[in-house]
Amino acid sequence: MKGKVVFITGASSGIGEGCARKFASEGSDLILNARNIGKLEALKSELEQKYGAKVLLLPFDVRDRKAASDALASLSGRWKDIDVLINNAGLVIGVDKEFEGSLDEWDIVIDTNVKALLAMTRMVVPGMVARGKGHIINIGSIAGDAAYPGGSVYCATKAAVKALSDGLRIDLVDTPLRVTNIKPGLVETNFSVIRYRGDKAAADACYDGIRPLNGDDIALTVYFAASLPEHIQLAELLVMPVNQATATISYRKKINDPDRKSIIK
Repeated sequence: MKGKVVFITGASSGIGEGCARKFASEGSDLILNARNIGKLEALKSELEQKYGAKVLLLPFDVRDRKAASDALASLSGRWKDIDVLINNAGLVIGVDKEFEGSLDEWDIVIDTNVKALLAMTRMVVPGMVARGKGHIINIGSIAGDAAYPGGSVYCATKAAVKALSDGLRIDLVDTPLRVTNIKPGLVETNFSVIRYRGDKAAADACYDGIRPLNGDDIALTVYFAASLPEHIQLAELLVMPVNQATATISYRKKINDPDRKSIIK
């Protein structure tokens, strides 16, 4: 992937940050997006010093379509020729039942996980088609395979990511472009802290008794998909910790009950 231009949304933490480090270590040039300018600048400095990477920052909220359009229109020279788009930005807020949740919070989740992914795809992919090369990697979730308690809206958005990935792959079937949907299971990032509205103890409890994946683990799978020979398209990849079987079933070791099988709540 040396010399490739890789555009990553939500790059300031978690899976996006892991992808930035992995691709930088392999010689890629990076366009990094997130809202937190301070974290982006710190990451840029790290990647430049550690790997000699070329890094361009595009700090904007992916929900702001005009800001996104203006940022992408500002790209010049080599930066316009994006080789890999990693639609990573995403979140969930709350574990409310579908008839009890906040419509305003759901707007944020849907606008980030679905509408922003669509906007990035619409703005970046035409250039890939014109150049006859490119790879779109969407970060979906095991949650898109089946709903679970307290997650119906989030699960719906990740089911949408699967459908949009599949649909885009169909739309691009007569081109050399590739489309990949990466579906992580339990991954320990700031994601759960946001889900529990800042309650770190509740977020940490999600991973009690099990070794979850982290952002760097998912970055390995993203890079693997991107680095395959160009005639190979990895359409979909479900990635889970060893002791996770489905979105709702995992094996967790408890201090007082080491053989207990648990349901993820």
